[in-house]
Amino acid sequence: MSRAGADQALPGPGRGLLVVGDVVTDVVALHGSGLVHGTDNAARIRSLPGGAGANVACWAVRSGCRDVALVARAGAESADWHREALERAGVRALLAVDEEVATATVVSLVDAAAERTFLTDSGAVLRLATDDFAPSMLDGMGWLHLSGYLLFAATSRATALLALRTARERGVPVSVDPASAGFLAELGPKRFLEFAEGAELLLPNADEARLLTGLPEPAEAAAELSRVFPRVAVTLGAGGAVLAAGGAVTGRVHAGPVREAVDSTGAGDAFTGGFLAALLAGADDAAAATEGCRAGAEAVTTVGGRPPLP
Repeated sequence: MSRAGADQALPGPGRGLLVVGDVVTDVVALHGSGLVHGTDNAARIRSLPGGAGANVACWAVRSGCRDVALVARAGAESADWHREALERAGVRALLAVDEEVATATVVSLVDAAAERTFLTDSGAVLRLATDDFAPSMLDGMGWLHLSGYLLFAATSRATALLALRTARERGVPVSVDPASAGFLAELGPKRFLEFAEGAELLLPNADEARLLTGLPEPAEAAAELSRVFPRVAVTLGAGGAVLAAGGAVTGRVHAGPVREAVDSTGAGDAFTGGFLAALLAGADDAAAATEGCRAGAEAVTTVGGRPPLP
């Protein structure tokens, strides 16, 4: 078959969501007051499945997307646990098992205001290899989402860029979440923007948007980023989200009501999952952002980064 014939034979975009990202073991410690150095501090501690990419996938299912798959890499010591948790949440777990390096682990310190500080051991995440991804994983998919964590190391970056390139060849739109202001600062904004080039949608939080542009106001940063990416949605926590396209702000969405915030871990991932699920169901960006804000508001009422399992 000729190259042109092969391209014509590729399946068209479907309605599913493929996430290429990460699974993480989250150790969440909820402490009620400021930490006192050098002694014991009382806390409620739980070990939970997490990871930005995995969280997005689970929240997309929670928000109504019926076909969601996750490509990620986990250590052999906990791969079965992570696979079971994903499948119970309705996500097809396309997990590569690493026999040499453990699953990534994040210690999340959550204070009385539900704000969190992370200690991160990237583990197997950054070892996601090009052999762990196959073009057929995009069959039936209408959207590819990339966790920006993968762009922070050479091996996983090559895999993320392969997935991005393959999706574009198939006409499948791509979104990217910058994932971490701390790691983003280490990599450098310019390099990140170069790696993410070709994505249809960028989904930073306010700190990441400021870092990527050098602009202090999230709305200005969103508008500037939309000169590089066709669509941008910047999350503002309790302030909702701001949307931009073509170099201008196109909308603002209020945050959903929150009964009682206990843990902000995964709120941005919940926004992304809700947003993408709504897009795949036919919503415009404003309606999708409203759904994302609803999911984010639900996320902060639960401990950990995922919706409660059924």
